[in-house]
Amino acid sequence: MPDVHLDEDTVDRLDRLRVDEESYDEIVTELINIYETEERTLFRGGSP
Repeated sequence: MPDVHLDEDTVDRLDRLRVDEESYDEIVTELINIYETEERTLFRGGSP
């Protein structure tokens, strides 16, 4: 597993998103899922 280093601002932003002591992995996974869902929606929205 690669090491990922985040700057203090990024960690602060992730901390503000945390709910009930979620791990950073859980938050990032959720953000990726949201991004992928939006991407699929945009792709399908342009199809006839």
